[in-house]
Amino acid sequence: MTNERRVLVAADGDALAASIAARFLTKTVDLLDELEFVNVVLEGGRVAIKVLENINSSPARDSVDWSRVHFWWGDERWVPADDPERNDGKARRALLDHIEIPAENVHNYPASDSGIDLDEAARVYAAALAEFGNGENGLPRFDITFLGVGPDGHTASLFPDRAEVLEREATVVAVRNSPKPPAERLSLTRHVINSSQRIWVELSGADKASVLGLALAGAAYSEVPIAGMKGRKRTVFFVDKEAASEVPENLIAPTY
Repeated sequence: MTNERRVLVAADGDALAASIAARFLTKTVDLLDELEFVNVVLEGGRVAIKVLENINSSPARDSVDWSRVHFWWGDERWVPADDPERNDGKARRALLDHIEIPAENVHNYPASDSGIDLDEAARVYAAALAEFGNGENGLPRFDITFLGVGPDGHTASLFPDRAEVLEREATVVAVRNSPKPPAERLSLTRHVINSSQRIWVELSGADKASVLGLALAGAAYSEVPIAGMKGRKRTVFFVDKEAASEVPENLIAPTY
């Protein structure tokens, strides 16, 4: 395992989303040649949804045996199931409603109208992780985990200078008084994310340049949470030129 970090730069946001989608399709087909099934962790940011839309519109979309792919989420907003801001709903509209994937392969977080409270919802998702725990530490083997990044350096719903980003025992945390609305959320914890084989970080826009620079410079993850995320095999930062403006040249791989 190389635990390698790379930065790949695309010309703009549209090229970024198209390139990630193409790479995802190719990698997933390759993984399915080796593995019985593949676990993918999604996120709900703007770039992420454009990636899913590009996957859906790709001629190669149906080259993937979606019946052998399981989708999870890094985090979710604690809102009703039909709220348009839920990450799972955005992913469903962008891709999941358009592919032949069994319902049981899509692992949604509970919703705020599901009849349980936020803490119980965290326990329910933690139990789902344990049920599919075919990897180390009783967790699913996450083959590809997508992460977005906020201008403050947060990723999933792990925000700077908060207890959740330091959590070492729980696999899922309930987040209250989030600095970004809605105030209540659910999130995988850092050690769960870092159990992923591959972490693909998606960043677009000039407002992400400084936080990307801090992450690559080794900032403390308590202050810049994305700095503490590292896949077991590889971590790739997929960025556009605006987001890459503060990245040292020696860290940038050839333009793709």
